[in-house]
Amino acid sequence: MAHTLRLILGDQLNSQHSWFTNTDPDVSYLMMEMRQETDYVNHHIQKVVGFFLAMRHFAKELKQQGHRVIYFLLDDPDNQQSLAAQLPLLIENEGLTRFEYQIPDEFRLDQLLQSTCASLGIPCQAVDTEHFLTSREFLNDFFKGKKTFLMETFYREMRKKYQVLMDGKEPITGQWNYDQDNRQSLKDKSLLKKAYTHPKQVHELCAMLEKSGVKTIGNIDAEQFPWPTSRQESLEVLAYFCEELLEHFGAYQDALTTWDPFLFHSRLSFSLNSKMLSPLEVVQAVEAHWMANQHKVGIAQVEGFIRQIIGWREYMRGIYWAKMPEFAQLNFFGHERKLPHWFWTGKTKMNCLSQSIGQSLDLGYAHHIQRLMVTGNFALLAGIHPDEVDQWYLGIYIDAIEWVEITNTRGMSQFADGGIVGTKPYVSSANYIKKQGNYCSSCAYQADKKTGEGSCPFNSLYWHFHARNRELLEKNPRIGMVYRTWDKMGNQQELIDQAEYYLERLEGL
Repeated sequence: MAHTLRLILGDQLNSQHSWFTNTDPDVSYLMMEMRQETDYVNHHIQKVVGFFLAMRHFAKELKQQGHRVIYFLLDDPDNQQSLAAQLPLLIENEGLTRFEYQIPDEFRLDQLLQSTCASLGIPCQAVDTEHFLTSREFLNDFFKGKKTFLMETFYREMRKKYQVLMDGKEPITGQWNYDQDNRQSLKDKSLLKKAYTHPKQVHELCAMLEKSGVKTIGNIDAEQFPWPTSRQESLEVLAYFCEELLEHFGAYQDALTTWDPFLFHSRLSFSLNSKMLSPLEVVQAVEAHWMANQHKVGIAQVEGFIRQIIGWREYMRGIYWAKMPEFAQLNFFGHERKLPHWFWTGKTKMNCLSQSIGQSLDLGYAHHIQRLMVTGNFALLAGIHPDEVDQWYLGIYIDAIEWVEITNTRGMSQFADGGIVGTKPYVSSANYIKKQGNYCSSCAYQADKKTGEGSCPFNSLYWHFHARNRELLEKNPRIGMVYRTWDKMGNQQELIDQAEYYLERLEGL
């Protein structure tokens, strides 16, 4: 009798997948906690704990539904710690005659599974994860013959295809995008709400990781691990976002403040990227809440969130599969510097970086503006090698999986792709950071000072970046004004000298 083994990876926890519609005694599901996955990058401890907890919960649910599950804990003596080593043993020991897997979202794992299947000696089949709204190939096909892949065009196509905030072929309000309404700084502390958490004790799991010698970064509260690690918990976070946070999400999604790390952000990215929730159900829940509460929730709040999910998230995945593996080697500016050591401690006198990095180390989380316009902005201005930046972002955030991390980091944040993802480098002086929140008010550096003692490094580094990359950037139509301003400035050399002083002393900033 045929016996099939089906692999479920740690980011494939989709309980709605058609695999699970019926139970079959001749089908076994394989889940593994592997050193192959804990060790390919130095992960945040909350990321490892989060994935392992979610995997264990998922396996338990499958067993309760009557499915046969083979689950290897990390410290199981029979755990070979890699798929290439484990699968041949299972085939032999279990008398398996067929192997199936859901297509991975990482190029690394896609290549590994294809090569492993070629040597297994039994029929193998890859199936879709039934999670994303587009196929791997969709974006590349959609923009065939075009030099640039414009996200807004793709986003509108997704809105039409899935009839989200639409009236037939037109947006329900007559306007597609409310981005200009989504850039406010938070002035009123009383608007803030507590984050919805699922505190759980993780002492045993932390002890296992330590005993196994798994190297991690960051901090964890083993008494109060806060992240959702099941579909039910994820649905509760989604409901809380709609009821309590959505009405202010759009307006303050770019805000920077020391008052609260989460603001009005949904905290659903881990649930989405592990596939406990699907993007369509999240978007439809948010749309339905808005439809029923238009007196309370403005369209700009809702559209800004939906654009991130069915626009940006799907777009980034499409870029990944259109451009990998070459994308991972791109270094448009030829940057070579290493990350300062304080990226691993948060101990810098620059308050915006201290806050954003410290929060990342404590929570495994930072919102998109902290990632793009604080840590990413600094790394780009300072000329840090994209490999260094990639490794840091991939390791430190609980939601970081390469398909979404590398496109945001090497593409959007570092412009190492030369403009595939973004139309210009996302860099700024201290002025932007000051405008977006209160980080600058308690900093050792002065946001308004461009040179001299106590001048904010972002100011001189901003002009140094543009000056040294003029040949590469000057013809970009979105940057022309920067160079026209630069050419009129009488303190060019002073700014260059100040920036070089800081670049030589990055570790002490």
